[in-house]
Amino acid sequence: MTALATDELARYPEPLGRPNPDSSPGWLRRLWPVVQPMRTGLIISIAGTAIGMLARTLVPAVLMLAIDDALDEQTNTLTPYAIALVVLTVIAFVSGFLARRAMFRVAFRVETAMRHAVFEHLSHMSSSYYDRSETGQLLARANGDIRAVQMFLNFGPFMALSLASLLIAFVLMMAVSVPLTLLTIIPIPIVAFIGLRSRHPQLPAWWLVMARQADVATLVEENIAGVRVVRNFAGEEHEIARMTGVADQLRWAMVKGADVSARYIPALEHLPRMSQVIVLLYGGLLVESGDIGVGALVAFSAYVVMVQVPFRFIGHLVQMAQRAKASAMRVYEVFDEPITIVEAEDAVDITGSCGEVTFRDVHFGYANDADVLQGFDLTIEPGETVALVGATASGKSTVARLLPRLYDVRSGAIEIDGVDIRDATLHSVRAQIGVALDDPFLFSMSIRDNIAFSNPTASDDEVRAAAETAQAAGFIAELDDGYDEVVGERGYTLSGGQRQRISLARALLHDPQVLVFDDATSAIDVRVEEKIHAGLREATAGRTVIVIAHRVSTISLADRVVLLSDGRVAATGTHEELLVTEPRYRELLEHMDHNGDDDADEGGDA
Repeated sequence: MTALATDELARYPEPLGRPNPDSSPGWLRRLWPVVQPMRTGLIISIAGTAIGMLARTLVPAVLMLAIDDALDEQTNTLTPYAIALVVLTVIAFVSGFLARRAMFRVAFRVETAMRHAVFEHLSHMSSSYYDRSETGQLLARANGDIRAVQMFLNFGPFMALSLASLLIAFVLMMAVSVPLTLLTIIPIPIVAFIGLRSRHPQLPAWWLVMARQADVATLVEENIAGVRVVRNFAGEEHEIARMTGVADQLRWAMVKGADVSARYIPALEHLPRMSQVIVLLYGGLLVESGDIGVGALVAFSAYVVMVQVPFRFIGHLVQMAQRAKASAMRVYEVFDEPITIVEAEDAVDITGSCGEVTFRDVHFGYANDADVLQGFDLTIEPGETVALVGATASGKSTVARLLPRLYDVRSGAIEIDGVDIRDATLHSVRAQIGVALDDPFLFSMSIRDNIAFSNPTASDDEVRAAAETAQAAGFIAELDDGYDEVVGERGYTLSGGQRQRISLARALLHDPQVLVFDDATSAIDVRVEEKIHAGLREATAGRTVIVIAHRVSTISLADRVVLLSDGRVAATGTHEELLVTEPRYRELLEHMDHNGDDDADEGGDA
């Protein structure tokens, strides 16, 4: 049985789209593959907006005819014009409703698709990426930055099409009076120049704001996760001071962004008002001279207001666009980070594993650091239990991280049943391996769901059996809701030993051929540990087990002990053989706790 069968992996849908991996196009063009699946909604939105704007631009023309024909010259009644206005209003209402509904649906689906694609990409990133990335920065990109792009998609097209309506308004204004039109559009080139000029300083300003917001998110996330460390060392004042500093940096960045906006937006909003002054002064003269009628002047004034509105928005549009661009580029940084742990094109599935594990001349180091493993050679036979022991930084835990291919070796090879894990599918490799760590992570869900995370299709009886083997059933029964008890974030409502037993149960329920216990009982009382060991001997019969041992009691599980030193196998043999032949092993045992950790959790069921 495996954690997730292949057909189960296929249950979740593919993201609707991913940004263009080519970073050379502009940010909007890179976004097109995400928007393209929703192009029908986009077309409906654009068409509806255009129809609505056309209807609105015809309203002043109808008013002009109504005033000049029906009221001034009295050559017609107002009824046809009233009907025309009602029809135009209905058209504008219906088209506006459809356009906004379609555009918002597109924007929200793009936001969902982007968030889906970001999470999927992050799920496939290697552990080395997370070693150098800040959680708060990633959270900011997956939430706030994507939301900024969605906000631009919500309102940007409407603002852009409002600018397009200028052409229609301009034609109709020219039909009323060419000289008056030419005078009233004088501010437009000035406004356009200022709008284009404002783009350049706004992008870095809003990029900085996004980065500082991510810094705040990082600090908050770290303090929530590490609240016990902060309190244990009375670090509240220090962390509050840090938050004050980070918040001040965010305030400074936002003030700089506001300063940039304040230099341009007022001019973009108010310069177009000069056109109204020209209409009142020169248009009034034209009416007095009889060159245009009163209705024409009213219509022209309406068109001037119609022209003003887009230009009053242009500052907000530029600001929103630059903020969305800065956010999109930050999101693209995630997508542009290559996935280094990838399957070979001809990768094979490891099935029916017997559990032989081989490390061949493995060299590995983290990031750009020196090698932790330096020519590590080890073969573990099927069904054998091996304990890895060694001083701190000798490479024991690194072996546990390399086996499920959380990292790739720099040189050498790791094989399962003679197959290099780089030539096998990741799913089949990890399906063969169950891992229990010394500081296990639990999700904020029920204990049953935490145990069954490794095998979501497991029955309640299977979950309970795994818990009993891990000696967790006793304390679970004492909880108010038993297996339905929801643990707090990271499982901190449970003791360290209880979390370790849940982790052991989760690894056992995975039902792998290879089990890795990385000091997985370090926080458990010695008496409970003895019961766990008894259960593990039965549960792991026929399986290959790697035990990373920091306690003498853990070594008792092993058929063979491997002593590591400086990233290599220094000696190997049974516990008794190494005691006789290897002084470094005897020295190491002297530093191990023979009697168990005095502070270990007694678990309530010892």
